[in-house]
Amino acid sequence: MPYEFDLIILGGGAGAFAAAIKANEYQAKTLIINAGLPLGGTCVNVGCVPTKHLLAVGHLKHDAEQPHFTALTIPRVDLNFARAIEEEYEIVAALREQKYTNVLANLEHVTYLEARARFVSAHTVKANGRQYSADRFLLAVGSTAGPPAIPGIEQVGYLTHIEALRNKTLPRRMLIIGAGPLSLEFAQMFRHFGSEVTLVARGERLYRRTEPEISAAVESVFREEGIVVHTQTRVQRFNAARGEKRAIVEREGVVEEIAFDELLIGTGKTANTAGLGLDVAGAQVNERGAIRVNQWYQTTAPHVYAVGDAIDLPKRLETTAGKEGSFATTNALTGMNRHKINYDLVPSVVFTNPAIADVGILDEETDARGIECECRVVEFDMVPKALAIKDTRGVIKMIAERKSGRIVGIHLFAPRGEDLINEAMYILRAHMTIDDVIDSLTVFPTLSESIKLAALSFRADLEKLSCCI
Repeated sequence: MPYEFDLIILGGGAGAFAAAIKANEYQAKTLIINAGLPLGGTCVNVGCVPTKHLLAVGHLKHDAEQPHFTALTIPRVDLNFARAIEEEYEIVAALREQKYTNVLANLEHVTYLEARARFVSAHTVKANGRQYSADRFLLAVGSTAGPPAIPGIEQVGYLTHIEALRNKTLPRRMLIIGAGPLSLEFAQMFRHFGSEVTLVARGERLYRRTEPEISAAVESVFREEGIVVHTQTRVQRFNAARGEKRAIVEREGVVEEIAFDELLIGTGKTANTAGLGLDVAGAQVNERGAIRVNQWYQTTAPHVYAVGDAIDLPKRLETTAGKEGSFATTNALTGMNRHKINYDLVPSVVFTNPAIADVGILDEETDARGIECECRVVEFDMVPKALAIKDTRGVIKMIAERKSGRIVGIHLFAPRGEDLINEAMYILRAHMTIDDVIDSLTVFPTLSESIKLAALSFRADLEKLSCCI
């Protein structure tokens, strides 16, 4: 008996839509069942798009109030925070319609349904009281932010990134728990808006997914901007008394209290796999609830594939979710597992200012890869363009294989770092060596010249070179 659909997709974000577009190209009869966030999922609704808008507003305000140039005197900058949130809504709505609603209308082989679905048999899901069957399934159900199990957290209340993007009242004192991308972006965003921000992290440094030199530079900039940073600090409990919210924290045996008005949780997300009936389909999850997949995005149930924030592969990004969705659909519909991502070549960015950007492997990972490496670190006060624009808050670290000179990692904290890292990605994709980069001719002066300077530092003392080398 034939199934009703060739492919059923659960989800409505980047991974789901990339899968739907690819399925439509194959003229496969496809059903999307989406629950939770509106069309577009996390990225367009409560992630990449709204945060980058608000970060840009905050950066501009901060730069106007703290101009780099002595020739400029800028009048007072007034912030209408409620209007900034309203404008964020408007941008999100417009982009959701343009990139998701309108795109969906043009997918002639794709049907869309808003409902919660769960497997009732290996090839059948139930949604809105009706059963739908398919030959293949693709799960792109995303993840959800939630609070850590700290006593008193419900008493004081908390925000996830979703509520923080909707709150039209600017908090006077914000406490942020965590040291990952979300925590760092929101910490600087709200500090630039004018809030007093305290950041508490359990680890010894901020953002462990980059090099220590980068983390140190980030922490230095944060402190200069007035963000209070507590690393190696554990929150023991929260309490609220006489209208005052407090966190009781412990660091190196010393206990202290931190007063705050709003608490933002940035300590991670949980895959949206509960209630899907994955065990009925034969798809297994790991101890954190993330869906187990192989390198082809195939779950332990051969007819079920999964992508995006809900799976147990590295680099949970909007770009990877989209490419995974496209690749997984091709693998599923052709019956041939051939398409996969080399995650070493996927750049990642934390959109602080300067931005943290990475591509390739870390210094600490080289031994496990069997790579004998050498590294160089260049501060941005060695970059002529950074000196010209009076913004030398930056550092770049390049990692290369010692014998061949092949570049295997580029990590930076730099103005416009989100743009610089794309050039670094192409260098790694092309398997370029240190000398390949040195022999290239770059535009002078540019911030991207920092990459060439990092390569040059393997061969010469930058203090003894002129600008034109």
